[in-house]
Amino acid sequence: MDQLPNIATWIINYGVIHDYLVYGAIAVIACIEGPWISLILGVVLRLGYFYFWPIYIALMLGDLFGDIVWYYIGRKYGHVFIAKYGKRFNITEEGVKHMTELFHRYKNRILFLSKISNGLGLALVTLMTAGMIRIPLGRFLFINITGQLVWTGLLLSIGFFFSNLYITVDNILGKISITAVIIVLAFLGYRYFKYLKKKAQNL
Repeated sequence: MDQLPNIATWIINYGVIHDYLVYGAIAVIACIEGPWISLILGVVLRLGYFYFWPIYIALMLGDLFGDIVWYYIGRKYGHVFIAKYGKRFNITEEGVKHMTELFHRYKNRILFLSKISNGLGLALVTLMTAGMIRIPLGRFLFINITGQLVWTGLLLSIGFFFSNLYITVDNILGKISITAVIIVLAFLGYRYFKYLKKKAQNL
């Protein structure tokens, strides 16, 4: 067990020396799961191990690449992909039909809202529908990049702020209070997210 801190220290030191590998790994992880890695990296930035801009750009590129992949799948394969693999990714024809109606009603706003709210739980069907209804790639990229700038910056800031608050408090009671506040906010955020998702499905 005593070796665990040494292993963790070695990993951090290795990452600092070979930072290009870290940024590449961040981009890959962000392509799969961007929000959580962004929050964690906000903490890492506060600890001073890496620089803000390379991490910010890596997160942006990784998340954007994932969005483009799903857009392309929708544009190229659409209904065929849904028929074969839709259940695995919680993408249905009904969901695409509903999202198509939202696109017609709200146009560009639905893409931007999807990005800055992590899709309200409907991210994949939103991206696929954008490809299926042939939203121009240039417009798709512009809206997604704009939303990504806001979303990634917000998540990094949250991670940085709470880790900074936790570090600056030097007593046990204060640290427990901060931890409790984080848990409560996370729960409220989860409940609000479910509310928004339900509302989006009923639009």
